[in-house]
Order: sequence, then structure tokens, then C-alpha cells
Amino acid sequence: MTEELAQAWSQAAADYEEHFIDPYAADVRNPLWRALARIPRKKSKTVGDLGCGTGPLLPRLAREFGHVLAVDFAEGMLQRARARCRSLNNVTFHRLPLQNLQPLHGQLDVAVAINSLGLPHPAEIDQALRQIWHCLRPGGWLLGIVPAMDAIHYMTMLLVDRALQRGLPLDAARKNAAHHANHAEYDFAFSRFLYRGTEQHFWFGFEVPYRLRRAGFVRLRLAKVYIPWPQVTKLKDLDRFPPTWDWFFAARKSAHPKSAPLAQ
Repeated sequence: MTEELAQAWSQAAADYEEHFIDPYAADVRNPLWRALARIPRKKSKTVGDLGCGTGPLLPRLAREFGHVLAVDFAEGMLQRARARCRSLNNVTFHRLPLQNLQPLHGQLDVAVAINSLGLPHPAEIDQALRQIWHCLRPGGWLLGIVPAMDAIHYMTMLLVDRALQRGLPLDAARKNAAHHANHAEYDFAFSRFLYRGTEQHFWFGFEVPYRLRRAGFVRLRLAKVYIPWPQVTKLKDLDRFPPTWDWFFAARKSAHPKSAPLAQ
């Protein structure tokens, strides 16, 4: 990850929460909470918030776990996260990219990666997942949320049908859908999202187990984080359809050596 990209995200820290979907909002149906609740003896465990951003999850993790490692590669994000956690004495901060977590190898019982695995290059994603695998102790869990490219296709379908029902010809309906779904910011063939000069990777559902298994994880579980339409669009009439989503996953590091990734 280049220093230029870290600087770009540092600059975005000031208004980050105003521009990105909030997976922690009360009206979001987020499987993360149930997954965290199922982890036993959390007060004796260390959790890593990998790609913690401005730290919205850190206070909750600090209440539930014995120790929290907050990791981000952008100093601007960490500054805001430190300010949020000023009164907490069990949170330590590390400026590290997810592709280079060697200082934390073997230190985590649980790793949480919320919208931080949108790295633009597939090799970077694979490297980050392998690094997280090495950070986990045997039997440790990785809980993650990644942006869903499938959901953009779903929204596009609804928007095309909406326009057709209003009497637009097909070409006009497609242009209308592309406008409201911000197609200019996406590369659908290669699952790319372009924002403020930075590139992020959006995930398809089939990609999640594929990459996690390549990284050595087992016991994979995939679910949807259901996001209310008002977080995504100002169009009122989509509320009658099931909500859009991000992908949630839970995966475990097996204690069996055969699950080790092929490369570090």
C-alpha cells in the first residue's frame, strides 16, 4: 500500500462517516453482533480491529474484550480513533498496512475486519488475509464485512424495472438506473469502485469463500448485512423492496497444520 494512498485516506478521515455506509447503525441488520456474542470468555481474549478507521467499533470491543489492538495504515484515521478512545485503557494502536502485520503475528484470538478488505489488487487481498491468518492463534476467528458488488447489480435491476414501469423505453431506463446507482464510479467486470481518486474492491458472494480458503481459513459462514435503502439512495419508492446488503463472513483458523496458507 503506497504512502500516497495512506495520505488520501488520512485526508478523508475528517468526513469519512458522512460519506460511507454505517454498518453499525441501529437500523442495520448486522450479523456481526451475534457472532461477537457467541465468542466465549471474551474478557480473557485479545481482539484486533484491523482497518479500524476512525474507531467506531473500538469502544464496544473494549467493553467486551480484555485487550484491543486497533490497526490502520492511515495516520489521520488513527488520530480520530485515539481521540474516540481517550478514556479507554485496554486499547493499543498500531499503524500498519494489512499486508504487513508481522509485529502482530500470533497475538489475536479474534480479528475483526470491517470494510477494510477492499484493497484494489487481488494479490494485496490475498496477502492481507494470509497476514491475518498468521496474527490469529490456533482456533481464532476472523469476522469481516466487505462491500457487495452483487448488491449494486440488485439495485440496478430494481431501478431499471422502476423506470420501465413509469413508461421509459429500455435505453432510457438503463441510463436512469446507471445515474441513480452511480455506475460511473464502478467497474463491474473487475469489481472496482472509484472514489475521490482511490480504488476499492467490491466483492461478489462467491469470492468470499474462495479467498478465505486460499488463505487457510476453515468453517466459513457467509451472511448478509442488510442496509436500509435511505443509507444508499434518496429515492423513496425502493423501500417496498428487500434492502440492499454488504457481505458478512466468519471464518476460523484451524489448529490443524494442514490449514496453513501456502505462502506468507
